[in-house]
Order: sequence, then C-alpha cells, then structure tokens
Amino acid sequence: MIFKRTFNLILIVGLTGLISIGCEEKKKDGLTKNESEETNLTNQEATINPFSDPENKEGWVLNEEISDEFEGTAIDTTKWFVEGQNGDYYIWKGRAPSQYAPHNVVVENGNLKLKTQWEPDYNFVKESYADGANKDTYGVHEGKPLPVTTAAIVSKKRFLNGYMEIKSKAPKAAMTAAFWAIGFEQELDMYEQMGVPKIAKEGSITNNMNRTAIHDWSPPSTRPTKAFGYDEILPYVTSDDFHIYGVEWGEDYLKIYRDGKFIHGFTQDELGTDWVLNNPMEIWIDSEIFKWIGVPHKEELPATFEVEYMRVWQKPSDNLLEKDRAFYGFEGPILFEENPKPLTMVPEDADANDYQKFWLFDEGSSKYLKITEGHYASGVESLQFFGFGKNDSLNVDKVVAKTPEGALNIPAGTYNLSAKVWLDQGRITDTIHVTLMSPKTDLMFTGLKEMPRLQWINVETAFSRTEASTKNDGIAIEIRKEDLPKTKAAKLFIDDIVIKKAN
Repeated sequence: MIFKRTFNLILIVGLTGLISIGCEEKKKDGLTKNESEETNLTNQEATINPFSDPENKEGWVLNEEISDEFEGTAIDTTKWFVEGQNGDYYIWKGRAPSQYAPHNVVVENGNLKLKTQWEPDYNFVKESYADGANKDTYGVHEGKPLPVTTAAIVSKKRFLNGYMEIKSKAPKAAMTAAFWAIGFEQELDMYEQMGVPKIAKEGSITNNMNRTAIHDWSPPSTRPTKAFGYDEILPYVTSDDFHIYGVEWGEDYLKIYRDGKFIHGFTQDELGTDWVLNNPMEIWIDSEIFKWIGVPHKEELPATFEVEYMRVWQKPSDNLLEKDRAFYGFEGPILFEENPKPLTMVPEDADANDYQKFWLFDEGSSKYLKITEGHYASGVESLQFFGFGKNDSLNVDKVVAKTPEGALNIPAGTYNLSAKVWLDQGRITDTIHVTLMSPKTDLMFTGLKEMPRLQWINVETAFSRTEASTKNDGIAIEIRKEDLPKTKAAKLFIDDIVIKKAN
C-alpha cells in the first residue's frame, strides 16, 4: 500500500471575502522543512518517494509498518521497541559506560529526539558489558563515575531488501548517531557518525565522516566481524544540520546515497560469501559511547540525536513466498512475527524458538541432507543432497527436509511451484517429491535425468487447491529410495523455492 499524505484545505469565509488557506506546513522530502517535493497541492493525496528517486522510476512502495514520520507527542510503540521501557531491554542495555534509558526517547515538534544526558542520580545497572576484549561497567569509566544515559529504539518488524532513508542530525557531543540493522547472522550499519570525537587516530570516525559497514555474525562470531566498510568524508560536520542518508539493499548489492545522490556501491560478486545480507533485518536508531574515540564531558551534555523521519521502501513481487524468500532460499530462519522476539536473541542465535524456526531434518535424513554454504543460485546457501558411493546405498526409505508447521499460507487457487536445481554428473534421481502439508498436496519435479548437469536450472510444476492453507500448512521436500540407483547416487542442490499464481 502506498503511503499517502492528505492535505486539508481549510476554507474560511469572512465579511471581507473568501480566504483560502493552504495546507498546514508538513515535513517535506527536501533538505529543509520549508522545501516541498509535492508540486501539485490541488491533488488532495500525494505519495512520498525516495529522495534519491523523486519520480519513483524504480516502483518503490513504502513499508508503513516500519516507516515513521515521528509526528505526535510520543513514540509509536506499535512500531518500535524502546530500550529500557518497563524495565525491558532487547539484547543489551547499551554500550557501557553509557546506558539506554527510556525517558531519553522523545517525540516533539515532528522529530524523534534521542537524548544523551549526564544523570548522576540515575540508577545504573550493576553489571558490565563485554565490548570485544574489554568489560565496562555501566555508569563507570576507568574506575570513575561517568553517569551518561542515552537512548535506542528498534523496529518490531523485520524486512528483506529495500531502500532505507533517514533525515537526521548527529548529537553535538562525543556520542554516536547510529542508523543500523541486524538480522540472522548479519549486521548492516547504514551509518555511524560522531559530532565531536575526542581522540583522533587512524581508522577513527571523524566529525565529518559517514561510516557504512557490514558485519558477519555467523559462527564463530568473534571479532573482527567486519566484512566490508566504506567511509565517506563529508563536506560538513554531521552535527551541524539535517541531511538525508539512504541505503539501497538489494538481493546481491548495496548502494549508498547522501542527499539524494549516489555515493558508492558494491556487489556480491565483489564479496563472495562475505555477502551476508541475506536475511530479514530490523532497524535500530540509537546513540552510544565509542570510548576508543573518547567519552563525552559533563559540559557538553545534554546532547540530542535528531531524526525528522525514517522510511523504508520495497519493491512488489508476484512470489507468494517473497516475505519468507530467505527461508525458502535456505539462508536462515522463517519468522513468526506474531510472537515476540526473545529479548536475549542476538544475531548469531541459531536456536529455534516461537519467533524464529528453521528447516527440519530427522536423524535418518540428516546423514544425506544439509544446508550448505558456498554453493548457491542466490544468497550463499542451498539445500544439498550428498548422494552416496559404490559401497553405500540410501539406508532409509526417503530423506526429507520439512518446514515448520505454519510456514505456508496461501489462498485457494491455481499456482506454479518452482525451484532452482543443480545436478552433478552421474546417476541422478529422476524425481524430487514436494508435499504441501495442509491441505495435503503431492507434487513432483520430474525428468531430472534428461536435464543439463553442473549448472543451475529452473524446475517447475503446476498445482491447484480448492482450500486455503490451514494453520499447520508447510512444505516437505523428499528424495526417495525408490527413485535412486542402488549405488553411486550423484549429489544435487536445491535453492530458491517460489510459488506464483498461474497465468
């Protein structure tokens, strides 16, 4: 659904004549609040487009569940988790010695304000936070009190691929302004900024720098985790004024924009398996202490990280599995976002819970099937059937990879189910069986023996359902003993499962 802003036309009739008063001043997509990107005020409804694509030639659609104009008098807690609110913290309590405090999250005058304050009477938690090899206590720096509170908000929804844009101004202190995102085994820092760094050394963030980075949190998740970084030297100090920062996150590329202009880009072809941005992510907006660049002084606080808006656009798709495309591409978990995220769930957490679930393999199947990194049609992983040699055979009737129940939700109708398949040379199974669980629908990708080898090929089958998915619906992928040779079965790979409505 396209986000629309409605302009109200107020007509006031006086004794001296008719006075037409235009729309109330609203936030615009330009560099100042008084600049307007809507050129036709007679049109009662106007769409908001990316500042880097004002005519929306790319066909972007605003994700309203995540985007926020920060109007009103309080943060929208249906969209955002506020660190520390009701005593709850998600993942961490901030980068010590500073601590997140919910009273520092303020919405006023159409802006989000994340405050950093010197609060000697604040009740800091009596614990430390391990930042790499160092353990720092909240409220204490090098054995002396440093009673600094700050703020963070986290989007309650995750999304896969899109264009993220923020209009913001960094705090005028030795505190970061950070616009970043995390997902399963991955982190994208759209930017890290600092208005007043105290320590200048090679590799540090300066007051006129915009730092973008990718971090790989796959096991072993030990530092250094940085897979890619790009530092832009800006023609201004980040705490002096508002500017617009955008990042386009594609399936296999990233593009960085500033004030609507393309700055830098890179692709998966350049990074290979270091391209870790393959799973849905949540947005973080926060302010932290980077003590290696210096800590804030009492005299420079309070300081405020200000955000006028944060928007996320995505492109529509006819793939009914698009929202869960990463899962059906074997990159990571499927999300059940109707359930809350566990507050201790870090990006490297590969444990199944009510919020995230993974492909399922029974004991007999796990000898022959696994999710493999490094051989893929897209992303970096696929489902591998190992096959077996001349002195072995399949010692079970079938091997199965199953989704969790509830992973599939499609209405009644006629569809095409497809997948990408890589077939090794040798004696290959002729059939891959696919079962939709509830209502049960048995399907096959067949004729594999006649298909090209050692390349990714598309396989497809049509199906119809007279009933919609039940709450227990899902998909099972089977390779059966009856379809395999007795010895020397060649291996194969499966990736990118897609369901589309039939034409």
